Amino acid sequence: MSILVNKFSKIIVQGFTGKEGSFHSKKMISYGTPIIGGVTPGKGGKKHLGKPVFNTVEEAVKKLNANVSIIFVPPMFAYDAIIESIDSGIKIIVCITEGIPISDMLKIKNYINFKKKCLLIGPNCPGIITPNEAKVGIMPGFIFKKGRVGIVSKSGTLTYEAADQIVKSGYGISTAVGIGGDPIIGTTMKYIISEFFNDSETDIIVMIGEIGGKLEIDAAKWIKNKKNKKPVLGFIAGHTAPKGRTMGHAGAIIGNKNDTAIYKINILKNCGIHIVKSPSQIGNAVFNYFH
Repeated sequence: MSILVNKFSKIIVQGFTGKEGSFHSKKMISYGTPIIGGVTPGKGGKKHLGKPVFNTVEEAVKKLNANVSIIFVPPMFAYDAIIESIDSGIKIIVCITEGIPISDMLKIKNYINFKKKCLLIGPNCPGIITPNEAKVGIMPGFIFKKGRVGIVSKSGTLTYEAADQIVKSGYGISTAVGIGGDPIIGTTMKYIISEFFNDSETDIIVMIGEIGGKLEIDAAKWIKNKKNKKPVLGFIAGHTAPKGRTMGHAGAIIGNKNDTAIYKINILKNCGIHIVKSPSQIGNAVFNYFH
């Protein structure tokens, strides 16, 4: 098993024929990802990378039964692209785009909450990968090997580092999800961890967070109250970040003491999450769990 995407997913690419869409679609197809087509308004009826191109997501859903979409469009068009996928019945939407206005994301978040029929991963995220089955995003697929460790992370590069450490320790990944580092994103760490808890082939979860927001705290408190739980390893980036300065991600900013790494780490520890001080320790921590 896995969560969110697998070899049976039916995936389309929005912004399929653009520079970024083309580049990463080639990588995804080469990995073996089940991409069945793409969407570029005005280019419907053509072929691109050997796949059919449609003018709208609605057409792709009707003709190919697409259920997953990955979005490579500029920030000014991302709102329309996400709303189009929601209205067309796409179940999993992965938005790679960085720099979407907060006002647009507020409207998107409210619309998703109203519809309650889809899951948005991102924006400003690396996507989702289920090793050997589907790479729906921009992550370097060769790093990820199949295994029983789930990863949920705000950071793309730290996702790759964690996966590399886990693989070098002799283990592998069930699914890795980069939820994005913007102030407003489509899903939560708590939701992704709940999916891992329900996945029979995920034995342990690695949660990678950072300063700013309270997604990690919400997840930790949920985990603490679960009767049937799985072990969770945690890492929080941003120990030395100065107050008021954005560090890497738009959402990684210390506004008050509740946003600091130390504050989060103490809560996570009190909720039973094993904290590592450095990403380089993740592999050893996973190894120790299995032994």
